[in-house]
Amino acid sequence: MARARAAGARGRPGRCGLGGRCGRRALLACAAWTAGWVLAAALLLRAHPGVPSERCTDEKSRRILAALCQDYRGGALGGDLCEDLCEAGQLRYRRCLYYERGKKVLQADWRGRPVVLKSKEEAFSSFPPLGLLDGQPEAGGQDLPEAELLALAAGEARSALGLEPAEVGLGRLGLARRGPRRRGQLASLWALLRQEEFVLLSLLRGRSPHAPPVLGSCGPFYAVEHLAAGSPGHRALFPLARTAGAGQARAVSGVALSFLDMVRHFDHDFAHRLHLCDVKPENFAIRSDFTVVAIDVDMAFFEPKMREILEQNCTRDEDCNFFDCFSKCDLRVHRCGAQRANSNLQVVCDKIFRHWFSSPLGSSAVSGPLRGQLRAAVQECAAPGTQGAPRVLGRLRSLLQAVLRELRDGEEPRPGVRSRLHGDPHRGTPGAARKAPAVFGNHPFE
Repeated sequence: MARARAAGARGRPGRCGLGGRCGRRALLACAAWTAGWVLAAALLLRAHPGVPSERCTDEKSRRILAALCQDYRGGALGGDLCEDLCEAGQLRYRRCLYYERGKKVLQADWRGRPVVLKSKEEAFSSFPPLGLLDGQPEAGGQDLPEAELLALAAGEARSALGLEPAEVGLGRLGLARRGPRRRGQLASLWALLRQEEFVLLSLLRGRSPHAPPVLGSCGPFYAVEHLAAGSPGHRALFPLARTAGAGQARAVSGVALSFLDMVRHFDHDFAHRLHLCDVKPENFAIRSDFTVVAIDVDMAFFEPKMREILEQNCTRDEDCNFFDCFSKCDLRVHRCGAQRANSNLQVVCDKIFRHWFSSPLGSSAVSGPLRGQLRAAVQECAAPGTQGAPRVLGRLRSLLQAVLRELRDGEEPRPGVRSRLHGDPHRGTPGAARKAPAVFGNHPFE
């Protein structure tokens, strides 16, 4: 600093004086400008932690798939969708949905069916190779010991989900398949096993109506069905067709009941509770029958993995918050408790139901007393530290069913009129060639 000030003094003695006041002022101005930009960037990232790190473009997405097909033709990778993507033209790229922290999510049509292609990394070479394949020829891999493959796959599944092999069901992953491209297939499966979402969705396939099934894969990319996803830009959070009065209340109540079914299902229908740690409209979609589907489960964890994540060093409770999954700090040992302090139900009530049912106003489609009871039940459910989750869930279910009964009794059915879903061009929402219309008025339950 002394040398810098001296240099400044020597440079402009007539204007700044021997003390280098101009140099100091310039340095302070530069520091203030830099600090301002750093603070602004920090606030932006804090307010928008999901801001994509890369621009999502069709040109780059097509290059990614072209490189994938080049590796397929060279025998480096495989998968049951590679032939359709690279040779038959049955799997066609449509558009880029989003890039985020390395993850690539693309929309495609597969034999006339809209699908979403996902991979944690864009390049197959970015995934660590399977050591057992070292020295194997292109057509090799036929005689690799299945016990070793199962042991390696079990280790990856345990790392991804925190579950034991018997709980995962490794037979679902196709390790026993053999064929002329077995080496590339095993290398691709190894890349897929390094992706937690793929492992979880493969485990849930056929076991849950609230998770999209994996339809197939090519290299590190796997395909899931394309559904109408939510967005904070929708008045009702989800792309329901324009309806009014009883129609909007019926649609919202049906989706809310499916959210409650999903919460109960994830809490009780597996060997371990499945925790949802990133609850926001964009991570869910709805089918035409209003069934809610968790379409982004990068932040969903079974109980063993959840305990492992939460049990960290801490100096206060806030250190124990992992997205929407909270724990408590034990100040005696400065460790977060392994037990989650909140629940899936509390977070769904706070981040989804509040938007629907918090307004004291409303139309005459639903009676005032019933709206008031529902609003009070949602506020109780969303409050931190709410106890008695089964009781609260049961009360919400009863009130929503009462809303549907009241609407059914108070309105004559009109033939040919029903609620519909439209595709949504938002991230993660495949299939939307047209933008969904603006939905409800000032509040979705009014």
